[in-house]
Amino acid sequence: MRCSDGMNREAKLAELGFKLPPAPVAGGNYLPTVRTGNLLYCAGTVCVADGKATHTGQVGREQTVRTGYESAQVCALNTLANIKAAVGSLEQVEKFVYVGGFVNAISGFAESPAVINGASDLFVAVFGDAGKHARAAVSVSGLPRNCTTEIQVVVELKS
Repeated sequence: MRCSDGMNREAKLAELGFKLPPAPVAGGNYLPTVRTGNLLYCAGTVCVADGKATHTGQVGREQTVRTGYESAQVCALNTLANIKAAVGSLEQVEKFVYVGGFVNAISGFAESPAVINGASDLFVAVFGDAGKHARAAVSVSGLPRNCTTEIQVVVELKS
């Protein structure tokens, strides 16, 4: 399925100023994705590029809502790379089902939805209505590698 403007998904990413990175390697004894039927479960991805964290520390201390939003975009790009590695093409995505977002933030931080919008907005910009999803956006006191954000995603694939 092409975007509503006729572009494929990777061309749409490029138009938005993004490039799909290589799929990140798993950081432990787990798989980056698991397919069951037409659902693809994507393990949590953090804001890492070229093997290094792009954003570290807590929102409300070392990071702002804006930089947290940008870190969630990096997570989204890594998730898209994992999807492509699993099924060969982003064109195989029928729709996004669920996004679980985690924000490394100070105690009492209440703006985690605004941070995780970085991922959600990117998915909708690239996939249109098929990028809309159910979601949780929660603040936590720490994430792997001291990253600022992490997301988990479930997508439905084409039959």
